[in-house]
Amino acid sequence: MKSRIWSEARVYTNANKQKDKEYWDYENTSIEWSTNNKDYEIETKVGRGKYSEVFRGVQMKSGVQIVIKMLKPVKKKKIKREIKILLNLSNEENPITAQPFKIEEYYTNKKEGVLQFKRDFLYDMPHNGHENIIQLFDIIKDPVSKTPALVFEYVENADFRVLYPKLTDYDMRYYMFELLKALDYCHSMGIMHRDVKPHNVMIDHKQRKLRLIDWGLAEFYHINMEYNVRVASRFFKGPELLVDYRMYDYSLDMWSFGTMLASMIFQKEPFFHGTSNTDQLVKIVRVLGSDDFEKYLEKYEIELPREFHDMDQYIRKPWYRFINESNKHLSGNEAIIDLIDNLLRYDHQERLTAREAMGHEWFAPVR
Repeated sequence: MKSRIWSEARVYTNANKQKDKEYWDYENTSIEWSTNNKDYEIETKVGRGKYSEVFRGVQMKSGVQIVIKMLKPVKKKKIKREIKILLNLSNEENPITAQPFKIEEYYTNKKEGVLQFKRDFLYDMPHNGHENIIQLFDIIKDPVSKTPALVFEYVENADFRVLYPKLTDYDMRYYMFELLKALDYCHSMGIMHRDVKPHNVMIDHKQRKLRLIDWGLAEFYHINMEYNVRVASRFFKGPELLVDYRMYDYSLDMWSFGTMLASMIFQKEPFFHGTSNTDQLVKIVRVLGSDDFEKYLEKYEIELPREFHDMDQYIRKPWYRFINESNKHLSGNEAIIDLIDNLLRYDHQERLTAREAMGHEWFAPVR
């Protein structure tokens, strides 16, 4: 699939252009590996992914619990990218998001076709979103096996399948607002997470603490760059990935955020449950409808591959159809329906940005 129409982020458009090349040029970055792996002791395995295995451990001198992410053999460029992004996010001493808000530094894309999607509501206060990014403690490499590993802060996380059904309406607003702060911070730093999903959102409910983790698929955003569409987990992939539109931006994270929110509110996990990438797109069209999908394809001049040519026509499904007796205490208000509707849009430029979502009335009780 190819598109002849280019697209640019509505906000933080030039975030990396304004920084020195050293900030985003991970391919030419030299990693200073520590060999003090004896300072850490592994206790138990807590998870595994395609590119890593994760262990809970302890820092020997302090006795502080930590997490050790052992990286599997992958391209050096990918390892460098993850480390560079984590260092940038961890070492920023004066985050723009913690400073007085300047709207001219936010809506940096002044093109008429982009400005039309600005919302009247916007969260214009400083915030501590940088604290909601998992903290990198150390970068180590075993001197014998040469296995690289990243050492992070430990979060007493509760499995989302157990935790989410127990959350109150207020809890959901609180944690999703905290997640938006993390996303606004990383976007302000010119970084797309590209794998937002419940598995990558650690919540310590007792401490009411949230951390956005796993930056292995994250990437720096640059104008007029085509990106790999083989990112994000299937259930949280934005339509742009599924139709092979490569000029995406931070708004990809906002689709994933929207699917997380819809899943929590309607108590339907996952909200779009495709059995393949092809079926995932069909599941989305069955809800958002064929008419808007065709308008989206036409706007960006996207040509669908042959396997989609026989796709059935679907009428948009109203959001109230997902409301039932078991979820109406969460979904039965116009504000949350409006928020979800403004996030789950085919056209990435129509989606709310993180700050616009933070300014939405649904979050009023937790602002």
